[in-house]
Amino acid sequence: MGSTGTADGQGFSLLLDDQLCFALYAASRAVTNRYRPLLEALGLTYPQYLVLLVLWEHGTVPIKDIGGALQLDYGTLTPLIKRLETAGLVRRERRPEDERTVLVTLTEQGRDLRERARSVPGDIGDAMGLTTSQFDQARQLLRLLTANVTASD
Repeated sequence: MGSTGTADGQGFSLLLDDQLCFALYAASRAVTNRYRPLLEALGLTYPQYLVLLVLWEHGTVPIKDIGGALQLDYGTLTPLIKRLETAGLVRRERRPEDERTVLVTLTEQGRDLRERARSVPGDIGDAMGLTTSQFDQARQLLRLLTANVTASD
């Protein structure tokens, strides 16, 4: 590999270590992999955990709103929720006044799982090794990056 990583006269580097996208990708994989054993002990995948986080926070929620919160489309979300329903953690029901709207509700088993999951954020936070200030700053920058990139779509 050469010492100059510029792709053109603009000074944009093509060196892997200079790519923010790769740093995000590697960090995302590392964090998601760190979640895996913690969530397997709860019988969950990472995306299922995210769905439950929304439900634990908001209670009964239309599928559309879960998709909005998680930035997932209906086609991706529906199989996740069906698996959670099969596991006895959630229940899907049509809203009586609007049959087009499907509500997702925690079952007692789903509500009880929240207590068992309480240690997950702390364990992940410890693994990240960031101070509270660094954690808050990283989250704020990632949210800004997401907003900026999605706004440019």
